[in-house]
Amino acid sequence: MAKNKRLTADVYSSKCPSREVLNHVTSTWGSLVLVLLLEQTYRFSELRNRIGGISEKMLAQTLQLLEKDGFIARKVYPVIPPKVEYSLTPLGKDVAEKVSALKLWVEANLTKVISHRSKNA
Repeated sequence: MAKNKRLTADVYSSKCPSREVLNHVTSTWGSLVLVLLLEQTYRFSELRNRIGGISEKMLAQTLQLLEKDGFIARKVYPVIPPKVEYSLTPLGKDVAEKVSALKLWVEANLTKVISHRSKNA
């Protein structure tokens, strides 16, 4: 594909790579990592400690996917023991702000959602 040719995205198409990106951004772990990194730069252990219930393996996989998509920058310091920090790229900040709005909506409307669940149980 030519570098200047713009890819037309269609998340409704099963063959479009936009679905994979959407999944990375809106998965539970992906969205939590993105929103958390809006606050500041974090080390791996700090992210793991802040995100309840995430395993080291899942956090590592999530960080790798988000880095591959260009949302996260990984900075490795040449020290012993190794020090690695994660931060948002400009693209990551843009998408994280949108995911954060969804997070805030969920938190603000959780009582209503739970109420509907109990009525329809």
